[in-house]
Amino acid sequence: MGMSKAGRAILTESSKKVRPWRQDVKAAAEQLLAVSGGRPIDAPVVVRMVFTLPKPQSAPKRRRTYPMRTPDLSKLARSTEDALSDAGIWADDARVVEYSRLAKVYPGEDPDALSSPGAVIEIREVV
Repeated sequence: MGMSKAGRAILTESSKKVRPWRQDVKAAAEQLLAVSGGRPIDAPVVVRMVFTLPKPQSAPKRRRTYPMRTPDLSKLARSTEDALSDAGIWADDARVVEYSRLAKVYPGEDPDALSSPGAVIEIREVV
């Protein structure tokens, strides 16, 4: 968007879907923390994220297809990391040192795919 008077960049989200996604991830993470009584992770972590996206009506029904259009996988990961930070899952997303898997898939086309759009997120502390 431009620069502030303090010389910092002013950034906005280009997708209207990012904010609701972050809110949903944050709410799920906060619920998990409330149930587990956990504290923010302040150690290196390995993360696994598999995003199940809605399959387009135009995609072939009988063969595997890949979600090679928007949203970008890196943007999905970044927005999810930010939501997890906001929820207090970890002290900062800089704690992520490795991804064991980072993927976007369609329902029924991958062993880790959900039956409907969503994400499976696993966080493991490095010991």
